[in-house]
Amino acid sequence: MLRVRRAAFARHLVRSLSTTVDGFPGAVGNTPLIYLKKLSEKTGSTILGKAEFQNPGGSVKDRAALGIVLDAEAKDLLRPGGTVVEGTAGNTGIGLAHVCRARGYKCVIFMPNTQSQEKIDLLRMLGAEVYPVPAVAYENPENYNHQAKRFAEWKENTIWTDQFDNTANTEAHYRTTGPEIWEQAGGELDGFICATGTGGTLAGVGRFLKEKSGGKTQVWLADPPGSVLTSYVTSGGKLIERSGSSITEGIGQGRITNNLGTFVNDLSGALTVPDEKSIEMLYDLLDTEGLYLGASSALNVVAAVELANKLGKGSRVATILCDGAYRYQSRLFSKKWIQSKGLEDAIPLHLRKYVVLD
Repeated sequence: MLRVRRAAFARHLVRSLSTTVDGFPGAVGNTPLIYLKKLSEKTGSTILGKAEFQNPGGSVKDRAALGIVLDAEAKDLLRPGGTVVEGTAGNTGIGLAHVCRARGYKCVIFMPNTQSQEKIDLLRMLGAEVYPVPAVAYENPENYNHQAKRFAEWKENTIWTDQFDNTANTEAHYRTTGPEIWEQAGGELDGFICATGTGGTLAGVGRFLKEKSGGKTQVWLADPPGSVLTSYVTSGGKLIERSGSSITEGIGQGRITNNLGTFVNDLSGALTVPDEKSIEMLYDLLDTEGLYLGASSALNVVAAVELANKLGKGSRVATILCDGAYRYQSRLFSKKWIQSKGLEDAIPLHLRKYVVLD
């Protein structure tokens, strides 16, 4: 039996290695679905993480970036030599910078100046023109999204990709991420949960899974502190004033984006994950699974465990492993930064060995 399994694995490996793709765009997607062994054994359920950090640009946002650009080309809104402009907390900008290089466009990024220096530096190394601006609420006309829109309006052959409200974002996940998860899970999935910034991943994947399962797969939203989305879902649609903050980047919201709006009323539920649980999970995943992930990925895994516990032993729950920790390591693995956030006590003693930066 073992010999047969090894032979089958070898055949799979040969097929995978013999497949070529067309440049950066062709390499986006078809990421593995990882069985998280220790957490699955601990919960008595199956916890699965979609390895979006294995996209060629390093994050789940490669899918939205490519989908939006291809949609603009198809609608003749973007022609050769054009410019792509976006307001982004980082990963969508990185995906767009890669796509623009591959397809011959100029890339201009506006982003909050609260984002990690690693992201800003990477965008510039990828040839993007980067404008870090003060982090202000969406309602403020100086919000990075509004500045990006104004910049694009006065230039010819230029698009503002509008990742939050351009539903080409959601469609990219409906066409690719959702079907991949369903197939990789063998068509057996009791729950899917992830955090949302633009809403594209949750809405696109959620809609596909709901349709494919005939409504059997529950789809939940996970939220960081400082976001209003959990309260919106649990209150039946009431938006409260946003307050508080989180160590996570690029997730959480103070409004319902167009992307999230395509699915928000079909959500099965929502929950908020404290930063203390996210930072503990971040180090635990490194220690037990060998996965070097960012804080939003850790939050998603905490949420997946909580959903699995709600659904009961034997349940199968999937989430998104958004990106790796490389873009945040100067913070997440810094003793001073951890202390400044009051999170030192949240990390168990046996995991503090990973906090190696001064």
